[in-house]
Amino acid sequence: MKLISVFLFMITSSLWAQIKPVEQDSTVLEYIIIEGDSVPKTSINLDEVLVLPKLTFKDRDERLRYLILKRKTLKVYPYAKLAADRLVSLQERLNQLEKKRQKRKYSKIIQKYIENEFSAELKKLTKTEGQILVKLIHRQTGKTTFDLVKELRSGWRAFWYNNTASLFDISLKREFKPLDDKEDYLIEDILQRAFQSRRLERQDPAFEINFYDLTDKWIQ
Repeated sequence: MKLISVFLFMITSSLWAQIKPVEQDSTVLEYIIIEGDSVPKTSINLDEVLVLPKLTFKDRDERLRYLILKRKTLKVYPYAKLAADRLVSLQERLNQLEKKRQKRKYSKIIQKYIENEFSAELKKLTKTEGQILVKLIHRQTGKTTFDLVKELRSGWRAFWYNNTASLFDISLKREFKPLDDKEDYLIEDILQRAFQSRRLERQDPAFEINFYDLTDKWIQ
């Protein structure tokens, strides 16, 4: 019933449509006339609706752990999304530059901008929030934080960052693997629910994640 309701809502809300039969080459076709659109259409493309399973917990402690993970994930996801957006912009701009000197100069500008934009806020993150952020950056960019630092700076700086982070039990080499790690699956579940409720702005991952395969493994 919920799926049907969503489908009907998407059809009827915000736009008014009329279906008119049109004869074309002795064949009658039905065109959909949408208010505000001058181009008749034979079909309407709808966004895919992901049917999420009902949340169930075996006890109070498990529910509490999920809620804590949810709060931390919602807090750090915007940083991961912002990092992905900046890296895409950086790469697009670099592709337009021909000289290596111009590329190096522009890269340094972006590096300083990203560091200044992130540094103050990232210092406020807890150890677990920092590790979640590392995994989400991999989800959004397809690269580990270690590799990104290595590309933007140098291998030595990436090594130093990783060793410093390891003192706080944070590995910059951690990847997001929801099919192998249940916590990562729960993070993906939290994200999908936040996307559907529009609490977070959706950004597709850098690699394919089949949510139904995840639920088959971790729930069913």
